[in-house]
Amino acid sequence: MAIRKLPLSSLVVNRANDRHGELENETAAIAWLFNEREQHMRNLAKDIVEKGEIYEYPLVAPEKTKFIVFDGNRRVTCLKLLDDPRRAPTGELQTFFHEQRGLWRGTFPKEISCQVETDRDRIDEILFRRHTGTQNGVGQSTWDDRMKSTFVTRTGKGGGPSVADEIEKRLADANLLPSRRKIPRSTLNRLLSAEPFRQRVGISMKGGRFEFTHDETTSLAALARIANDLASRNVVLGDIWDVDGKREYLNKLEDEGLLPDPAQAITKDDGPKLKTKPSKVKPSARAIPTIRTTLIPQKEFGLSWPGRLQRHHQIWEELQFHLNLRTHPNAVSVLLRVLLELALENYIKEAGVAVYDNDKLATRLEKAGLHLQAAGKIDIKQMDVIRKFKQGDKLVSADTLNKYVHSPNFAPSPEHLMSMWDSLADVVVQLLEA
Repeated sequence: MAIRKLPLSSLVVNRANDRHGELENETAAIAWLFNEREQHMRNLAKDIVEKGEIYEYPLVAPEKTKFIVFDGNRRVTCLKLLDDPRRAPTGELQTFFHEQRGLWRGTFPKEISCQVETDRDRIDEILFRRHTGTQNGVGQSTWDDRMKSTFVTRTGKGGGPSVADEIEKRLADANLLPSRRKIPRSTLNRLLSAEPFRQRVGISMKGGRFEFTHDETTSLAALARIANDLASRNVVLGDIWDVDGKREYLNKLEDEGLLPDPAQAITKDDGPKLKTKPSKVKPSARAIPTIRTTLIPQKEFGLSWPGRLQRHHQIWEELQFHLNLRTHPNAVSVLLRVLLELALENYIKEAGVAVYDNDKLATRLEKAGLHLQAAGKIDIKQMDVIRKFKQGDKLVSADTLNKYVHSPNFAPSPEHLMSMWDSLADVVVQLLEA
């Protein structure tokens, strides 16, 4: 494999691209891409203009004095039309590419780096692995929805609006932008890549819409501090690369009193509503009641998962998505016991709760609960559940969990397991968030 910089003018869009089979010439190949994928091509062109580069080398092979593109035809086409908009297949597209070229920052590239291969069999082997599926592990493995979600959570690169753009607009309106340097948007997007982190600074991007969740003045002050830290390079990408780094930085701001507190949360009030007699609605024949099939309800709990909690995360997902509560109650009961203990040990370690080696589970949970209550993270009712956890005659108790694991005569029921989870859920989430 050789990576070479080649003149854009020497690259030829493949008229025999496997997307469409053989066509008459390069012009016909370009026209096909827009006939079949016009919106995708427009979006790609905008992205190339915005970023000022392409992120993967086109795969090319020499053909006389030119180079035929075997992979990357869409990218090369966009670059060619940005270079010469007159080559676009319609007047409307010519106008579009002319406008996009006007948005290009700096010098437009006349050369691009390409992967040059002279062996066509080798090219076919590369294409086979890239574009024909996983091939039992031989080919490129595509991401499922959960993998994509993990990537978005880690990086903030979702399909919706950029949180960095939205924040910059608000700071500009409030005259709070850094005075000398620009905010590194990719770093800001990574820091606030998930709702739990956004909520801590008093904002939300649920449903792709920016809104303040806490007092706007306090939240803007926190965002201004973050913007200044990033713009001045006091905080760089490496500092907030992972979940622990993001938490550490936000905890520092919280310790300095810069983040909004729970008392500043905005409550939505739609105003007084007229009392009206409810009209009788005939039930829809298509309405299907929701039946809970897993121990942990399949909803968002706002958890962020650092790498050190890999096993905790795996157990959580098994209990939330994979293990049916009615067909696997024994497995569910044992994993619930394991999850609680692992989450508890995580909190004790990260929060520095003082415990003794010979403290039993219920005692350790009570000590952690008192620590959580003192920090304002759980209320009196939740603390009462924890205290009752020490009592062996209660359903939600350490004794019950131990019997799930050790007793040959104690059969867990789905209803009891759901009741136990619902009682402990808020506490478990707090234990994992340490």
